[in-house]
Amino acid sequence: MMKTSLKPEIIWTEIDSIQVRVLKYGQGEPILFLHGWGCQAETMAGIANTLADSYCCYLTDFPGFGETAPPPIAWKIDDYTRFTGKLIQVLNIEGCGVLAHSFGGRIMLKLLSNPNYSYMVNKVLITGGAGMKPKRKPGYYFRKYTAKLLKAPFSLLPGSMQEKGLQWLRKTPLWKKLGSSDYSQLNGVMREVFVNTVTEFLENSLPDIEHEVFLLWGEKDVATPLYQAKRMEAGLKNATLVTIADAGHYAFFDQPHRFSTIARAYFSG
Repeated sequence: MMKTSLKPEIIWTEIDSIQVRVLKYGQGEPILFLHGWGCQAETMAGIANTLADSYCCYLTDFPGFGETAPPPIAWKIDDYTRFTGKLIQVLNIEGCGVLAHSFGGRIMLKLLSNPNYSYMVNKVLITGGAGMKPKRKPGYYFRKYTAKLLKAPFSLLPGSMQEKGLQWLRKTPLWKKLGSSDYSQLNGVMREVFVNTVTEFLENSLPDIEHEVFLLWGEKDVATPLYQAKRMEAGLKNATLVTIADAGHYAFFDQPHRFSTIARAYFSG
């Protein structure tokens, strides 16, 4: 794992009445780092620390992650896209480069496909990016429709009783077996945010993206497998896919030197 010896400047700013935490490393041309689901700004601090000798690296906690409070309602990807655009404006870094991982990559695809925001960024590197529809095994559909059947009776109850009934259901051993590990670890509004996120697929957004996009993928990624990266590359007008051997979903952890060397070459090219 990469060393994180530099101490970042901590910036607090307000966006949509939410206090947002941002870490700032280094000096130079700005690069905005967007973390994955279940992560926070520090997750990408190693690669930021490595690039900080040449770039000013900004790492944010998305609302609902790290030390940034959850959104007031269940946001969708479009809401996180608007948030990212506002963050770029607040930090005064329009024209920045972007290094996005997983969930952050999902948001970048939406941002790049929207002309109201796409002009705000320059070079974009996505690693382990989410958003493509995964191949599903039969067990997935069994769990999905069993969950719907279990929830159906509670829809007949009045509002307050319905929510109490669903809260009870979510605590049962059977329900925990049906849900994903990410979902089961969430509470409140972030449960709904998770559902909104994983049920929206972005293949239809790809043809609208004019930007150059560099896809840097771990060959052994099982969270967003390589076939998804290839589908993303095929759907984008101007994309290049490079893979890193002996690396998984967190390629910047698994092969830090190789990852940082490739990222530096891309942003400086």
